[in-house]
Amino acid sequence: MSNPALKDTYKLYINGQWEDGSADSVTEIRNPATGALVGKATNGTQHDVEKAVKAAADAFPAWSKKTAEERADILYAFKALIEKNADHFAHVISSEMGKPLAEAHIEVNFATGLIRFAAENTRRLEGDIIPGSRPGEKILFEKIPHGVIGAISAWNFPLALFARKVAPALAAGNTIVIKPHELAPLAALEATRLAEEAGIPAGVLNVVTGNGQDVGTPLVEHPDIKLITMTGSTATGKKIMAAAANTLKEVRLELGGKAPFIVMEDADIEKAATAAVQARFSNAGQVCTSNERTYVHEAVYNQFLTLVRQKIAALTVGNPLDAKTDMGPKVSLQELEKVHKMVEQAVAQGASLEMGGKRLTGDVYDQGFFYAPTLLTNVTEDMDIVKDEVFGPVFLLTKVTDYDDALRQANECQYGLSAYVFTQDLKRIMRISSELNFGEVYVNREGGEAPQGFHHGYKDSGLGGEDGKYGLEAYVQTKTVYLNA
Repeated sequence: MSNPALKDTYKLYINGQWEDGSADSVTEIRNPATGALVGKATNGTQHDVEKAVKAAADAFPAWSKKTAEERADILYAFKALIEKNADHFAHVISSEMGKPLAEAHIEVNFATGLIRFAAENTRRLEGDIIPGSRPGEKILFEKIPHGVIGAISAWNFPLALFARKVAPALAAGNTIVIKPHELAPLAALEATRLAEEAGIPAGVLNVVTGNGQDVGTPLVEHPDIKLITMTGSTATGKKIMAAAANTLKEVRLELGGKAPFIVMEDADIEKAATAAVQARFSNAGQVCTSNERTYVHEAVYNQFLTLVRQKIAALTVGNPLDAKTDMGPKVSLQELEKVHKMVEQAVAQGASLEMGGKRLTGDVYDQGFFYAPTLLTNVTEDMDIVKDEVFGPVFLLTKVTDYDDALRQANECQYGLSAYVFTQDLKRIMRISSELNFGEVYVNREGGEAPQGFHHGYKDSGLGGEDGKYGLEAYVQTKTVYLNA
């Protein structure tokens, strides 16, 4: 495969062919750590979307008629090729969006895990047969594919999110048109090359790069798209839902998060502090499941703060391609400036800046978008930074008096994706199901969902969900047949 340093120009992938876009323009993808040109992605248009959707629609009958084993074999081959090129993909991910190399390798492994799960479960999309209401009648509930899927992925996990959309869609017998995010489309395009090599037929997988207005909106509004799956911001998700209403297509949205991280007095404080720092600063905080609000019982607050200070101070911020780097840059200048403005506002509202709170400069930092790992204490629930998603390396620390106080503050939030709880009290753990209003909860561990889990949120964190058997079922619809001889 090509080296990301070669600065390839990547074309659109439509109907098994690499094509120039009708706009005849490209977007330069630059390394957010160094400013170096990594590659160029062709800008698609509505015309290109229409071509891709038609190709997917034409390919659907033959692909949907393949046996589950045939689809699985192709997905297994796809997975094996990505694994063979794991180092290459890790370097592409680090180069295009700034994720440290070690974390990029974790993303590659997660992507292959998602593909593996989809392949394993092509034969597990099961229906039912029940007795009918007439003599001899049977009622069949059959799981069938939707048709053409439209997918839009985010920039923070460029390979894993591509796999998260493509693998289950194809496993269920659908065809797909996907738009990777314009900030980081290269890993998805590199994966598409391997999908072609793995034997995915022409038209089954189509990739159209470009911005939301020119590619995303036409994809969402296209009448032949039966389901839209999107990972991104809540604001964008709401626009997509509104745009999809005109054609009454199904919508699956994985959106923003504001995860609370609750630490009680009986917790393993060393373990909790390690997990809290990891959950906040992984990928420079650019993870929807990141620890966005840390609530610590007053009895262990000072001990926890001391440990967190030490662990944050030990983080190495630098070039993500350096194996020693713990945290890389923000993905763009706009994202960096957004985070800094939120920190300044929090301080103005009364938060105490304990560490960081500034853009890093000098030496390796001058060419990239590096923000210092930041710690804010005396954070109160009336502050804007407690309500709005930061999506950056800013650790918010709040003292609570008891578990009820922690649950109340955790739930007073527009988001409901992920949460963390550290306690050894089984009674407290049992209360999570009914009293902590988040779609997934990590108990006494750091974050990171599993391919066989179900990644989903409540409230403004989205609709539906992804991964596991429940996520796979989103890619089929149920047909009811009243069967009589």
